[in-house]
Amino acid sequence: MPAGVETPLTALVNSLLHPLLATATLVVCVYAYGEHFTGHYLILTVLTFFISSQVFDEIDILVPWSSFHLTRLIRGIVVGWAIVAAILLFLGYATQLTGNFEQEVILTWFAATPVVLLAGTKVARSLVRRAVVSGVIARSAVVVGANELGRELAARLRRDLYSGISVRGYFDDRKSERLAGLDPAEVLGKVADAPDFVKRNGIDCVYIALPIAAQPRIIALINALRDSTASVYFVPHLFVFDLIQARVDSISGIPVVAVCETPIFGVNAVVKRVFDLAMASLILAAIWPLMMVIAAGVKLSSPGPALFKQRRYGLGGEEIMVYKFRTMTVQEDGPMVVQASKQDKRVTRYGAFLRRTSLDELPQFFNVLGGSMSIVGPRPHAIAHNEQYRKLIDGYMIRHKVKPGITGWAQVNGFRGETQTVDKMRKRIEYDLDYLRNWSVSLDMWIMVKTLVTVLRDRNAY
Repeated sequence: MPAGVETPLTALVNSLLHPLLATATLVVCVYAYGEHFTGHYLILTVLTFFISSQVFDEIDILVPWSSFHLTRLIRGIVVGWAIVAAILLFLGYATQLTGNFEQEVILTWFAATPVVLLAGTKVARSLVRRAVVSGVIARSAVVVGANELGRELAARLRRDLYSGISVRGYFDDRKSERLAGLDPAEVLGKVADAPDFVKRNGIDCVYIALPIAAQPRIIALINALRDSTASVYFVPHLFVFDLIQARVDSISGIPVVAVCETPIFGVNAVVKRVFDLAMASLILAAIWPLMMVIAAGVKLSSPGPALFKQRRYGLGGEEIMVYKFRTMTVQEDGPMVVQASKQDKRVTRYGAFLRRTSLDELPQFFNVLGGSMSIVGPRPHAIAHNEQYRKLIDGYMIRHKVKPGITGWAQVNGFRGETQTVDKMRKRIEYDLDYLRNWSVSLDMWIMVKTLVTVLRDRNAY
């Protein structure tokens, strides 16, 4: 939601709904099976509440429901609850407390909770919407600046059925011909008139959408608004930028606006690293016999080493060494690297099978353990390709603000394998940047699931 839109009520709904529903479902399951709510169930309830509040914190249940947001909500709830359940099971086995709970109760609870969370979300949205319509959480607002930014902000506030913000109009110093397209009744006066209007009409929110060049007027306006109780928000003109993880931060008490930043920092970095280590360890423990068989097959099928090493760019554009099972008769790692293509004579018959099934990528789990790669992230390209495409595609190097991955958002959306044209590579980069904008643990898990399906169906790898 835009700054200032989230009221105390909507903030409370967003932060407490899923933890409360998850714990309430547990209580209902306990009593439904005739169990007594003992101290062990109380501990489980408390743990569930706090773990759920962290896992589901990234889900905003009040965003407009397009097909994209609905899919994202369902995915977030299902994957989020799977993470909560996995953490609780791990803690239960680690502390040997699992025997204190009835198996039927826990299994029913695990199965019922996602359904309850989805149904509860629908009910909560309906209640918040009714509160908005009835005026319970209605707030009045004015926009200072009827430029493109100010009009876009007002339009979004009016479209948002859950904001509770009623935009009364604009204040702008420009001549009437510069305000074409606006209803004259929406232009409430000059910028200097705004403070008096706000005080007389009890306006709740003032959004300042003036350009930075108008700094003297902005300072004078903010000083004048200090004599009111309105909440004042400065809206920076950032629509001209391709925002990557935009957020407001501070440096030694000085506020700064992040325009292009990595999503993997702080707690997120720890969570992703622990996830990578745990998954890579489990996968390698399960597939090492298969890897031995594949390595033997590579050695027997053609002359050369079993593993292929190639320098690629990793986090921050630093060079890393990426490992794969060798699938070609050549090992290119110089200033010119030719992408594999259909019917490529450099690819061995055994190598073609490995590439088609993505089995050649398995050694990269060792890259994950070593910390140079992640399981999910933008696919690393040969350095020669990086140097080629960074000159042709705007924002190409931004993909290196996170670790490269064994699989990625572009790969599960049809951009796996050869990219014959710059347009295809540009589309792949668009998906990589979209991954940076929307990263979450649930998205990583969704990509892993889709990767299995893609590998079985896709024929773009050769």
